[in-house]
Amino acid sequence: MFNARMLLTQDCLLCADISERNLLCDACAAELPRLPQERCPRCALPTPNSEICGRCLANPPHYDSTQSAFVYDFPLDRLIQSFKYGHQLALAAYLGRQIAALAEGVEADRIIPLPLHPERLRERGFNQALELARPVGRATGLPIDSQSCQRVRHTPAQAALAWRERVKNIRGAFHCTQDFSGKRLLLIDDVMTTGASLDECARTLKLHGAASVSVLVVARALPK
Repeated sequence: MFNARMLLTQDCLLCADISERNLLCDACAAELPRLPQERCPRCALPTPNSEICGRCLANPPHYDSTQSAFVYDFPLDRLIQSFKYGHQLALAAYLGRQIAALAEGVEADRIIPLPLHPERLRERGFNQALELARPVGRATGLPIDSQSCQRVRHTPAQAALAWRERVKNIRGAFHCTQDFSGKRLLLIDDVMTTGASLDECARTLKLHGAASVSVLVVARALPK
């Protein structure tokens, strides 16, 4: 017998099994690597009893808090790479919904997607942070501001650099055209590795008056 539901089914992006109308089947979704509940409130690295980690105590970042749904590890890393470099834009809605629930507990006035330099934007064709911000904005009702903060320096890719080099590489990379005095901002990106880019953007936002900057990312990379 013909079943109209069969026209709506699709294969799971990870295992290729039938996943109904979802991008991932239930089994693969359950296996995505979640961050432990006990983690540093500033940078989201796992810590005993959710204490602030030693790095944040020694060198406090300019952002005030970090929320992340996952660890940047297999198989989530494959999904993010497919999203960013394989133009699997449907993953933006899926991943954005995963972090939207985390945003509900964050006090914010507007969303700032981490900006891409215009040259990188032309190469990629889209800003992954902005695509992730859209479902978060719909879920929270917060306005998305993708114009007031811009990336003005086209720097080498951070992934190829050591931690200290990343900090130097990103210095002065962002510029704001808006007075954010008193505003509580929610800064969104896909992955936090060392946090250098997000920290520099938060520094710039606070120089322009932001009262607080909360970071929201899909995944947190853990130190090797």
